[in-house]
Amino acid sequence: MAVNTNPKREQPSPRSTLIVVAAVQFLAPFMMSAVGVALPTIGRFYNASAVSLGLVEMVYVLALAMFLLPAGRVAEIYGRKKIFITGVALFALASTLLPFATNIEMFICLRFFQGAGASLNISTSIAILSAVFPKERRGRAMGIIVACVYLGLSAGPTMAGMVIAYLGWQSIFFCTVPVALTALCLTILFLKGEWRQAAGASFDYVGTLIYMASLFCLVVGVSHLKDTHGATLMTVLGCTGLIGFAFFEYRQASPIMDMRLILSNRVLAFSNLATWINYAASFGLTFFFSLYLQVVKGMSPQTTGLLLIIQPGIQAVLSPLAGMMADKCSSAKIATAGMVICSIGLALAAFINSHVGLPFVVLVLCVMGIGFALFASPNMTIIMGSVEARHYGTASSLVATMRTIGMLSAMTIVTLLLSVFMGRAEVGTTTIPEYIQTMHSGFMVFAMLSVVGVVCSMVRRG
Repeated sequence: MAVNTNPKREQPSPRSTLIVVAAVQFLAPFMMSAVGVALPTIGRFYNASAVSLGLVEMVYVLALAMFLLPAGRVAEIYGRKKIFITGVALFALASTLLPFATNIEMFICLRFFQGAGASLNISTSIAILSAVFPKERRGRAMGIIVACVYLGLSAGPTMAGMVIAYLGWQSIFFCTVPVALTALCLTILFLKGEWRQAAGASFDYVGTLIYMASLFCLVVGVSHLKDTHGATLMTVLGCTGLIGFAFFEYRQASPIMDMRLILSNRVLAFSNLATWINYAASFGLTFFFSLYLQVVKGMSPQTTGLLLIIQPGIQAVLSPLAGMMADKCSSAKIATAGMVICSIGLALAAFINSHVGLPFVVLVLCVMGIGFALFASPNMTIIMGSVEARHYGTASSLVATMRTIGMLSAMTIVTLLLSVFMGRAEVGTTTIPEYIQTMHSGFMVFAMLSVVGVVCSMVRRG
């Protein structure tokens, strides 16, 4: 039974809602990219092993992925605002405690809770935004939100480098706390009302357990494919479990992933499939280019980081414009055009070798930035506009899950290609030919995958 406890006289301010959602959408990717830069310093501070440092990043992504779907469903039953506030508070608390961790084990544990808090925010924020903004203004709002995501990704490495140099790595976490607390206060003061579109419904505990266990096996398996033989088994179990989870959810009356809704809604299904494919095809580019610029071209990490900011920087600038275009033109055509441009960019990247000049690399980054900006916010607008208000929570958490799984898919492909062409050899000056071959094959796979995404974007008829 849908319950609307948000009367017209207490309609939340769209501007305040946009500020709150923009803040939390900035923080989650910022913490992912900023901590990545700080890992060597954190490792020296705690005298941590490489495995432990890998866990610092992995548990954040793991928590982010594990809680997205369950949090979205809980929010529909008990209230999106409640879950959103819980997420912001948990994120702020974990960010405050992380610099005071006495050992790396405590640090990893707190990092998991930080990822869980970010997951609660992400799974509910877009749903709240969609409920507050009317359809004719939603595209512009989505563009601003997507821009904040890319600002977080691009600002993380740059700000982290400066903060570590002058204030210490602990300040990375301290500087996020005021932003989170401000968002929390604005939510409590200005986000009036509540949204409980599935009040009274039961929660699918069995489906949640299957989903979390399968995703845990997949993430851990993929992260250790090159290290242990058991990782392959975990990866297979994770993939099999997720397939079984989809069949299980189809038969449930109150699922955390509404497979009946997805299969009956062509636009929702193909838009989410396009999201997964787009991230799976594009996310590996930064990984390949980071090693290419440092190992093959001999650039410093600082210069490499500044060069790689080009793509997310363009995305941050163009995303609001793409969102405004989506309000006036066909969102599906804009998103499809973005996928086509991404395919062109990935095809161009496949021609990069050790003799290619930096201007060509910059060209690829610019093309990918333009393509991704045109795809992301219009595609999000399509997804949220394809369902009724009572399904906003499901749609919001579903698209966030597709993004995360897309990133995992990209790194799985990268890991497999590295294993095939380089085995256990390290990427260095002596293995440049093998790495170039791996990169070339990777971009060919990503380009073909992106073409499949173009087809999905075309046939949805959104």
